Amino acid sequence: MKLHFSSFLVIVFASVVFGNDEEESGARLLISKQILNKYLVEDMDIVVKYTLYNVGKSAALSVQLSDNSFHPEAFTVVGGQLNVKLDRIPPGTNVSHVVVVRPRKYGYFNFTAAEVNYRPTEETSELQVAVTSEPGEGLIIAFRDYDKKFSPHVLDWGAFAVMTLPSLAIPFLLWYSSKSKYEKISKSSHSGKKERKD
Repeated sequence: MKLHFSSFLVIVFASVVFGNDEEESGARLLISKQILNKYLVEDMDIVVKYTLYNVGKSAALSVQLSDNSFHPEAFTVVGGQLNVKLDRIPPGTNVSHVVVVRPRKYGYFNFTAAEVNYRPTEETSELQVAVTSEPGEGLIIAFRDYDKKFSPHVLDWGAFAVMTLPSLAIPFLLWYSSKSKYEKISKSSHSGKKERKD
């Protein structure tokens, strides 16, 4: 009984060691998904960046990235592709991919993970499945609210200047006319005194 148990442990240990060696010798992808915008606004571009890091010892082959989280009813793709195929990612390198989407609606949206399929070694045809990090829930602001807060308001400032112009111009004109009259009176009085002295 003891002999069988110890041989069983040796077999399990060997399979774990060889299994780990096989995993370590193959490709291993770490994938991140990031939203690069500070503000998410309705009808304005949102930049999504995917970065694939190969931390394994061999190239990742037949890599396919697919992100089905941006539904066509809620988002329009304006740049890049949500489904990308790469032939290989060498070991110790990374690859970035950028997609630009434009939300059609405002409100809360859950930015979920994308999926990546790849072959970890040339010897195997079995695909390894990995998922990206999840940016999580984000608030997409209505365009009118964003515009109220962040637009330069050139028309508003122009209207304000036109409205305040009379209240500034009328007192200035009154002051200028009284100043001109005073200067004329003072000049005429000075010239009269000079004539009397002569």
